[in-house]
Amino acid sequence: MFAKHPENQDIPALRQLWQEAFGDDDAFLDRFFATGYSENRCRVVMRSGNAAAALYWFDCQWNGKKLAYLYAVATAKAFQGQGLCRFLMEDTHQQLAKQGYAGTILVPGSDGLRRMYDKLGYTTSTTLREFTQEAGDEAFPVTEISRAEYARLRAVLLPEGGIAQEGAGLAFLETYASFYAGKACLLCAVKDGQKLFVPEFLGDEAHIPGILRYLNCKEGTIRTPGEEKPFAMYRRLTDDTSAPRYFAHAFD
Repeated sequence: MFAKHPENQDIPALRQLWQEAFGDDDAFLDRFFATGYSENRCRVVMRSGNAAAALYWFDCQWNGKKLAYLYAVATAKAFQGQGLCRFLMEDTHQQLAKQGYAGTILVPGSDGLRRMYDKLGYTTSTTLREFTQEAGDEAFPVTEISRAEYARLRAVLLPEGGIAQEGAGLAFLETYASFYAGKACLLCAVKDGQKLFVPEFLGDEAHIPGILRYLNCKEGTIRTPGEEKPFAMYRRLTDDTSAPRYFAHAFD
């Protein structure tokens, strides 16, 4: 058994595994492989021309250290129960440590997965607050901004212990989300009709009802820094015992 970085001819097999595991359509995968994918940020176990297990990562930064946000970890149904996920994760940890990464971070999709990652050395280190908010009566104006401007402003507003996410991660996020800035606030938002999903809001939360009204949305699901909801899990790859405390963009 061995893992490798994929080659161009492996991409159809990677797409097939992704769709089996997560159910995303071709349009979503087209966006991911055009903006978020790099063969150097993917590891795969191939079996008879099929992607038996695979994972991807995005580079991010925390306290001047390089981290890998592991994303879309999956094992094909035909190969489950053979220890492929554990093997792939351990292989990836070793490869990342050799490349100077200080740690890995991921966001489990269920409590069962959270328990599985706990057995692989991960601990829940970041939290956030998630709530539903109705639109207010008066609009609070915000301006749509570029991802470069979002990254710049986010670096200023990021809470202590927060992970900076830029580069390919924001490029992929931009394929389905928009970035806005207003007086004393910054947000990333995904609009679906008159509903808004805000995977990150930084700044004065008193403006949220007015922003929803300004964006012509009746209600929104909002995530902000907070301690209510366990979110990302962290595994260190060095002797440093500290851990990040805030992580936002899980691309969910």
